[in-house]
Amino acid sequence: MHLTILGTGDPQIIRVEEGRIDSAVAIQFKDAVRSAVSADAARVVLDLGQVEFIDSSGLGAIVAAMKGMAQGQRLDLAALRPMVDKVFRMTRMDTIFVIHDSVEAACGSGGS
Repeated sequence: MHLTILGTGDPQIIRVEEGRIDSAVAIQFKDAVRSAVSADAARVVLDLGQVEFIDSSGLGAIVAAMKGMAQGQRLDLAALRPMVDKVFRMTRMDTIFVIHDSVEAACGSGGS
């Protein structure tokens, strides 16, 4: 599981450098995101722009990563590809996470 961490400030950007988040990598993904999150960041943006496929295990891993964050920290999502966005909306996970059209939009926005 390859992630690129772009800064530790607010927001901290974590880019997922994988095409899939599925059952084969879900636990590895969750652990990698938890390790990457800076204690100094009130808001973390997960850049999913390279992810073309996500399954229920991947969704669960993102939720688990969010739940593992410190109190007061928030996990936002950005740059979802159409198929990944569809999965988030079909499962109503778009009501749990703030989803931004792009990383740039996420950086310019403190709220939804």
